[in-house]
Amino acid sequence: MDKLTLEKAKEINSTMVTEEHLLLHAANVSAAMGAMADHFGADKEHWEAVGWLHDYDYEKYPDEHLQHTEKPLRELGVPEEDIRAILSHGYGICSDVKPLSDLEKSLFAVDELTGIVQAAARMRPNGITDMETKSFMKKWKDKRFAAKCDRPLILKGCEMLGMDIRDVAEIVIEGMKAHAEELQLAGN
Repeated sequence: MDKLTLEKAKEINSTMVTEEHLLLHAANVSAAMGAMADHFGADKEHWEAVGWLHDYDYEKYPDEHLQHTEKPLRELGVPEEDIRAILSHGYGICSDVKPLSDLEKSLFAVDELTGIVQAAARMRPNGITDMETKSFMKKWKDKRFAAKCDRPLILKGCEMLGMDIRDVAEIVIEGMKAHAEELQLAGN
C-alpha cells in the first residue's frame, strides 16, 4: 500500500470496530483531521484516513489500547508513518511514541477535543451547523461539561502544535460542520 486511503481505513477499521459511538468517534476525528490537513496544506484524505483508523484496537482491547495495533496494521500493509502517527496519539498514556510531525501532533490534540465539540453541538437546536468558537469556548471553560474529555491533554497537543486552543477548536468545528449530517450533529 503506497498510501492509506479513507476507503481503506474504513475497511480496516470495520474489521475491529462495530460499536456505534466508536464509529462516530472515528468519523469525528477523521473530519477534524481533514480540517487540520487543510490548515497545514497537507493531504486531506490521508489525514482523514489516519483519523478514521486511530482507535483500531480500542473496542476489543480498551485496557490495552494501542498494544494490538502495530503488528496487525503492518501486516495489512499500512505505511509505517501512519502506524507511527496512530501510536503517537496515546503518547504519555498508553504509548511512548512522541508526536513529532504536524499530522501526529494534530491527531494527539483533536482526539479528545472532538468529544467536547460533539457534546456542545448536541445541546444546540441546530447542532454544529451554526456553532461559533466563542460559544464553544464557554463550554470548554466549564470543567464539569464533558468532564471525561481530558482538557490538559488537549492543551498539551495545542502546545505541541504551537497553537492556541481557540484556533484549533475553530478548525475542528469547521471541519466537523462540513460533515454535520454524517456526524449526527445537524440539529433537530
